[in-house]
Amino acid sequence: MLFLPVLAGYISYSIADRPGLAPGLIGGFLAGEVNTGFLGAILAGFLAGYATRFLATQIKLPQTLAGLKPVLILPLFSTIIVGLAMFYVIGVPISHLQTALTSALKDMQGSNAAVLGAVLGAMMAFDLGGPLNKVAYAFAVGLIASGVRGPMAAVMAAGMTPPLALALGTRLFPQRWLPEEREAGKSAVALGLCFITEGAIPFAARNPARIIPALMLGSATAGALSMAFSVESIVPHGGIIDLFIPGAIKNPGGWVIALVAGTLVSTAALLVTTRSYARARTGEPTRAPVPAAVPA
Repeated sequence: MLFLPVLAGYISYSIADRPGLAPGLIGGFLAGEVNTGFLGAILAGFLAGYATRFLATQIKLPQTLAGLKPVLILPLFSTIIVGLAMFYVIGVPISHLQTALTSALKDMQGSNAAVLGAVLGAMMAFDLGGPLNKVAYAFAVGLIASGVRGPMAAVMAAGMTPPLALALGTRLFPQRWLPEEREAGKSAVALGLCFITEGAIPFAARNPARIIPALMLGSATAGALSMAFSVESIVPHGGIIDLFIPGAIKNPGGWVIALVAGTLVSTAALLVTTRSYARARTGEPTRAPVPAAVPA
């Protein structure tokens, strides 16, 4: 009940600060009322945020009424815009899209399910907790209430893979990493097991072009295998802890296999992508030195 309003409210808040919070919350609530699900909530959040920010630049008030602008006038008019849009513009088409999407996901089997898992997995590793990661996560969480629980398990396995792969990489080939990265690898184990994908950010921030593709490959593998094994999760977070909750994970063996396979794939990819990177950082020569000229 609270997921959609909070999702929309804080999308709007991130765009328009506090004046956008109430319109976003109301837009998210209306998304549930008109059956648009998480897609409608995301749109409501963006609409509320940008509408509030636009109104803030257009509405000019005398100094005596300026205090009313952020606490009453902006939220009121933005809420009117969002409410009318949800009922008369966004509601019907997005509701149909949400219904069709849910039905399609329920019918996905075999290779189609694996493709979906691979896409969601790659999204989880693309920005490691950023907007694309959150879209994939919100997509999976929103489907739990519709009885589609496979994407949640795939997203969780894919989100755990990057920190675990980096932690394993710092142990298997430590010469490739800086001392502070090897130290961060120790905490990345716990973060990865708890489904905190952001544990991979300190590594990726140094050279995203080499690190992120390797992480995406492993996360896509984990997501695809999780969906192919028909793994399901009824909880939206928790990581490895969910294995100890009776009934939380359907086919826990398949889920563990997907997680381990994704971690190993990313680790193997990191072994390749960090080779020249490590030489450049440590000052090692990338080719044999040219012998000095011998005087005649």
